[in-house]
Amino acid sequence: MKPVPQAPSLRKAPVQRRSAERLTRILDACADLLDEVGYEELSTRAVAVRAGVPIGSVYRFFGNKRQMADALAQRNLERYTERVTERLKDAPKGDWRVAMDAVLDEYLAMKRTAPGFSLVDFGNQIPVGARHAEPNRRVADRLTDLLSAYLGRAPDEALRRTFLVAVETADTLVHLSFRMDPEGDEAIITETRELLRAYLARVLD
Repeated sequence: MKPVPQAPSLRKAPVQRRSAERLTRILDACADLLDEVGYEELSTRAVAVRAGVPIGSVYRFFGNKRQMADALAQRNLERYTERVTERLKDAPKGDWRVAMDAVLDEYLAMKRTAPGFSLVDFGNQIPVGARHAEPNRRVADRLTDLLSAYLGRAPDEALRRTFLVAVETADTLVHLSFRMDPEGDEAIITETRELLRAYLARVLD
């Protein structure tokens, strides 16, 4: 079992395997219930029941449901990073178009399949409708650190700004595509891909 990332919202990080497994069950239950009832109706008690753990176990890790959603968002980011890394493992180095496709395709795949992702994402949708800059900056910084060596570029402020613009743009357009179609409107996704290619070509070619 992969360890659960230590989110800032965690009251206490799991030390023993049994505790880590319990935390994983709690976050899995949180994700499933987000899809079923939404964030407003989510409760720590319902998560405890779904996870099959005492309510005290939930409060051991989280003070409230917002902290639980934050931890789920952090886990989403870790899993997303792993998926992009795995996809690029055997890809030719230096091809930013391959990297961009991996970044966008894996994000779309998680939007379509990961429980709770449509509401929590990487943190910018909770409370529902709130889209602050900080989660997107976190994603952009993570991608800069992940892709700089692959692209043979220094992870400097210019590259971080480039990825931040790309992430903010893709975030807005992908959310639009999923508002128009539950599976993502393919025409808008195609436009998103073309827009990102045009912008990144100017900066990375």
